[in-house]
Amino acid sequence: MYYIELLAEAHRRLSPATYLEIGVRDGRSLALARTRSVAIDPDFAIKAELNCDVTLFRTTSDEYFARPDPLAPTDGRPFELAFIDGLHLFEYVLRDFINAERHASPRGVIFFDDILPRTVDEAARRKHTLAWTGDVYPIVEVLTRYRPDLTVLPIDVRPTGLLLVTGLDPTSTTLLEHYDEIVAEYVHPDPQPVPDQLLDRLATVDPDRVLASSLWEILAGASPEDGPAEVRSRLAAALGSELGAAWGLRPAAAAATAGG
Repeated sequence: MYYIELLAEAHRRLSPATYLEIGVRDGRSLALARTRSVAIDPDFAIKAELNCDVTLFRTTSDEYFARPDPLAPTDGRPFELAFIDGLHLFEYVLRDFINAERHASPRGVIFFDDILPRTVDEAARRKHTLAWTGDVYPIVEVLTRYRPDLTVLPIDVRPTGLLLVTGLDPTSTTLLEHYDEIVAEYVHPDPQPVPDQLLDRLATVDPDRVLASSLWEILAGASPEDGPAEVRSRLAAALGSELGAAWGLRPAAAAATAGG
């Protein structure tokens, strides 16, 4: 399954009231949205036909989230679905997640693109291949290690994987507080030390298993008033048995009651 197919299913099943996209490029993934959307890219060149009420910002994500009110374009409504596919360098990806989660709904989902490089060269910080993921891959370990309250699912889709993150807590400050030490530990000079379990796609979940899980019904059925604890408890109860043994990393959903 290609990543765009899974993203299309996420839009269809969640029917989010609001959508955030970081890294628009030609608009292929933005074209999936059918809701109030915010799209950020300093150099977008949209060729796809868009079918949503979207506000496009030709700026960097850092500059966008430095605005006084990043939720002004959605009239204050938090994002219920987000796709992070901006600059493929770890420190930027980490900041994008911190900012996206801070403005997300507890019943929301954040996707990352390009978490499964197919070669070490493809994962280089300095682009020298036609296909390039950059060093996005450490975000899988970092979220699992620092945020055991989150549900973190690396999904084996083509060409270079997706990471689904839910059980979000907009009030969490853990990653921000540890940002400098995380970057110091996880930003490496090339060649990148990509774990074999990611290169070989051993620590991943099959996309069909993700789509067959109850995750979508739990999130779509959550009330806007539900807080992180309520959503996480439902995810933990269902996904611990459905997906808990599906990949080699610690199943974060099983620790949904842990602090964030």
